[in-house]
Amino acid sequence: MIRLLICLLAGALFGLGLAVAQMTNPLKVQNFLDVAGSWDPSLAFVMGAAVLITLVMFRLVLKRDRPLLGDRFHLPTQLQVDRRLLIGAALFGVGWGMSGYCPGPALATLLSGNTEVLLFVPAMLLGGFLHRTFGRTA
Repeated sequence: MIRLLICLLAGALFGLGLAVAQMTNPLKVQNFLDVAGSWDPSLAFVMGAAVLITLVMFRLVLKRDRPLLGDRFHLPTQLQVDRRLLIGAALFGVGWGMSGYCPGPALATLLSGNTEVLLFVPAMLLGGFLHRTFGRTA
């Protein structure tokens, strides 16, 4: 039970951070990508801060034998950049640029009543289902 409460707290804190940084506003993302028009560099600062915190915290956390709430760390085993990774990253980027949403902010915005996110989230879930069902290779 304590694990679920900590997960809920972590998710709520993440959502709050997204809201404070205005990353739940799709126009913020689209204005970041509009370098020839109304360019807004604030997304770069949010991403830079996230990368910096991740670099520092990964070094500290991975010194432990195991996570606080788990039996082992679940780290990627595939270290090679391949065609599937590049295509997936490109699809993610195009979808993000077109909609202004990535999964975290979309879920954080779900209860806002925004009709765009009400279309995006089911499409995102369908894409995940299709990948899980048809996209895996041995």
